[in-house]
Amino acid sequence: MRMTENGDDSNPHQPVGGGLPGEAPGGMYPGGDTVKTAKLFENTLNFPQDVGDQNTKAIPYQPRPPPLPKPSALSMLGKSGSTEDTVRSRRLKNSQESLTDPAETSSSTDSLKKDLTVPSVFTLSSASGLRNGQSSILAPLSAPTRSSVFRARGKSLSEYERTSHDHHGDDAEQRVWSSKVRLTHLQPSGTLPALEQSLESVSLRTTNRIDRDCADYGIVLGKAGPGRQHLHRNLSDSRLLGSMVSDNTSISSMKSTFSVLNPIRPKDVRNRSFLEGSVLGSGALLGAEELDRYFPERRVGVYIATWNMQGEKGLPNNLDDLLLPTDSEFAQDFYVIGVQEGCPDRREWEVRLQETLGPYYVMLYAASHGVLYLTVFVRRDLIWFCSEVEHATVTTRIISQIKTKGAVGIGFTFFGTSFLFLTSHFTSGDSKVYERILDYNKIIEALALPKGLPDTNPYRSTPSDVTTRFDEVFWFGDFNFRLSKDRVGIDALLNQNHGADTGFLLQHDQLSKEMNDGSIFKGFQEAPIQFLPTYKFDVGCDVYDTTSKQRTPSYTDRILFRNRNVDDIKAMKYTSCSAIKTSDHRPVIGMFQVKLRPGRDNIPLGAGQFDRSLYLEGIKRRITRELKKREAMKNQDNSTICSIS
Repeated sequence: MRMTENGDDSNPHQPVGGGLPGEAPGGMYPGGDTVKTAKLFENTLNFPQDVGDQNTKAIPYQPRPPPLPKPSALSMLGKSGSTEDTVRSRRLKNSQESLTDPAETSSSTDSLKKDLTVPSVFTLSSASGLRNGQSSILAPLSAPTRSSVFRARGKSLSEYERTSHDHHGDDAEQRVWSSKVRLTHLQPSGTLPALEQSLESVSLRTTNRIDRDCADYGIVLGKAGPGRQHLHRNLSDSRLLGSMVSDNTSISSMKSTFSVLNPIRPKDVRNRSFLEGSVLGSGALLGAEELDRYFPERRVGVYIATWNMQGEKGLPNNLDDLLLPTDSEFAQDFYVIGVQEGCPDRREWEVRLQETLGPYYVMLYAASHGVLYLTVFVRRDLIWFCSEVEHATVTTRIISQIKTKGAVGIGFTFFGTSFLFLTSHFTSGDSKVYERILDYNKIIEALALPKGLPDTNPYRSTPSDVTTRFDEVFWFGDFNFRLSKDRVGIDALLNQNHGADTGFLLQHDQLSKEMNDGSIFKGFQEAPIQFLPTYKFDVGCDVYDTTSKQRTPSYTDRILFRNRNVDDIKAMKYTSCSAIKTSDHRPVIGMFQVKLRPGRDNIPLGAGQFDRSLYLEGIKRRITRELKKREAMKNQDNSTICSIS
């Protein structure tokens, strides 16, 4: 403290808001005149040589901490002055009151005082430059170092002061700033959740603030539509949504942090039982909640393929065209392949199927009857919702030592819908229609399914017909029904019509006629046929039989379906696979959408059973094939020959 020429006390370390002698009550400078203030500082803060001229003894400068600003002085700042000073003064007042509140005695308040204290840095600066030996003033300038606390917040008080400093230009350099800056407490942006829910929601909100990949859920929901909203609801447990804080941010963060799988609460793990339950009961493994979560539309995709391999030992090099056609947008959930006159090595055939479908699918079950093979693959995610699998066989030609004619069936329950897949090979011969009808009747009466699986609708079952004891039935194979016209007449029709219209051929189809008469495949349907006859070709080409027998081209290979409820099965695709030519038959494929219903927990579960050794062998071959392919491409690139002309 020293005396000025005017006889006033001057303290160069007086904090902002305290006011200088002669200063207007409403602001730092009288009338906002910064020039007068600068002169006042020049007269007030004199160096020793100036003091000596006035016969004044030089007092060495000893810095000391400034006194705390008085509330009265802070309140006076609000009456007049600039907007910047008023805002700054109010913030200082709030911060000072919050930090000095006797009620707040926690350690967090003390640490906040220490962390947010900004030291003053004294620098030498000149108001108008050093001219003619004029001494410069010693100006205390606040130079806060932005700590992590400042960086964490948006625009802090120090940033506000720097903005005001830049706004006033050079005059602002002459102001006397506070030696300490204190920030106000962080205020919550919204209403905090209840105490019993705060632990979950706070952690989820914090995670969401860090993890930004949950934005894709918002994009999906942005494409509004009933189906999209339904899908979003199935990605999270409805009970969990009801008990947690109702904000999409927490749910999206949870899905992003953990996975898109349904989060499980310890309470659910304690209460849920997978051994008993009902369709209406909540928490059933095969119930409506799980079904809606995996299948919002309650429809599952089924891919059916039937092929008479003609007993060839050599398999096609690539089965992608058979199982994964390029004109299909998505793969299906189930792949069911039925083979007649299969290759001698059945295991090799199954490994090739696994190799083609890859790691996304596992073999649920496989059964055979002589050279009849039936294989079911399912997406590995869905294996837990399948029941135990049962199979049965029927022989229609007892005398034959090699079982080439007959049927093999596989039955199981998926959620609450029972499925039966049948592949069969009927009696051959152009005129043996009656024998083929007998084969059909024997199969539906003798096929002993289901064995231990409960009938989902016993009131609509018939003991004499196995196809009535399942909700959804697919029957496919080489039925051997022919076109009732000689070879010359069929060739003439084929030559006259080269388009997709096959009605002129189906008018002579034996199977269509018998189904219309009700003598075979009662209750079954078939998708419209828009492909050429699949029998009989010369092996390796697209020419029908050129041997001496001159067999008539026919639709021997078919896929039929039956459902207990109308429109449960919708045919999405029905065609032949002309790319595979290793047999005199062309494979026939069909894609279907099947309606699903929730099931009861009393259904015996398969508990994720599948052929593990087959899975590993198929994946191993898939990798080996890919490595060989890359090696071949590498060798091809290195073997390029450059010729010099």
